[in-house]
Amino acid sequence: MTRKALLAGAALFSVSAGAACAADISGAGATFPYPIYSDWAKTYQSETGTGLNYQAIGSGGGIKQIEARTVTFGASDAPLKGDALKQNTLVQFPTVMGGIVPVVHIDGIEPGKMVLDGPTLAKIYMGKITKWDDPAIAKLNPDLKLPSKAIAVVYRSDGSGTTFNFTTYLGDVSADWKSNVGVATSVEWPTGIGAKGNQGVAADVGQTANSIGYVEYAYALQNHMTYTDMINAAGKRVAPKADAFAAAAANADWSSQPGFGVILANQPGDATWPMTAATFILMHSDAKDATASAEALKFFDWAYANGDAAAGKLDYIPMPDSVVALVKQEWQQIQGSDGKPVYTDATN
Repeated sequence: MTRKALLAGAALFSVSAGAACAADISGAGATFPYPIYSDWAKTYQSETGTGLNYQAIGSGGGIKQIEARTVTFGASDAPLKGDALKQNTLVQFPTVMGGIVPVVHIDGIEPGKMVLDGPTLAKIYMGKITKWDDPAIAKLNPDLKLPSKAIAVVYRSDGSGTTFNFTTYLGDVSADWKSNVGVATSVEWPTGIGAKGNQGVAADVGQTANSIGYVEYAYALQNHMTYTDMINAAGKRVAPKADAFAAAAANADWSSQPGFGVILANQPGDATWPMTAATFILMHSDAKDATASAEALKFFDWAYANGDAAAGKLDYIPMPDSVVALVKQEWQQIQGSDGKPVYTDATN
């Protein structure tokens, strides 16, 4: 399946053997992993007959729906902290990793030809750099002819884990951003216009001359967008590629945080992409519908075992086997009314 088929403006996919049945799996949340969840779902349905209904409504919406128990799993790119997991009886685990990239729409600028650094990106999103030929951008790009045009800033209008990771990075590289805007799934943006979902930001930047936005890398590729390179924490220019995303996660200690809630923004290393992020699944430990929870875990177990190649084709980084083993141990916390794990085959 091509990225075009996966990303053609969709906010929901439903893969099932005909009408939805009791065995079908329901989920909602992050748009960041939408392409790979859709790909996995198609293959899984063809092999097992079990469908997946997933609403790509943003991380904030996914968290709300799983807390309300209206879906079997929620999906978020902003990991919940230990207190929130405990308070809401949630188990959290990562599925894949990917990169967040700045995308621009400037006549004559091709993908990878422009480079930005964190402080400059923060100033653009704070409205302190307002034109493309600003000296700070020109200094980074001495070989580019930059227009003296106003920058049209595009941001996520919905509660978004992509925004959480993007603002985490900006907060790391800009004290001004951290103190005056902050880090969250939704912030009070100093400038710009909002769009819903990765697909909405991609569409708005694609349609708006002299604009800038931030999206998951697969959306940039599918929409043939002009993504920029970045200067990373080591002061090196890096391109958004799979090996750069993997470098960001290479030294991550996944067991150091409850629910594997590791933040991969602005990690050290010459080859590291600075806006790398994992995406997470949330499920209730006290499963009210043990059958549905078991089906969801069976799907993710299959994805860990069989989905790495598809993830790579869509520019995601699979989780290391060592992390998957830890995740499957966590799954034993998801129990039915009898106090037994709803899915035990995962440990075989």
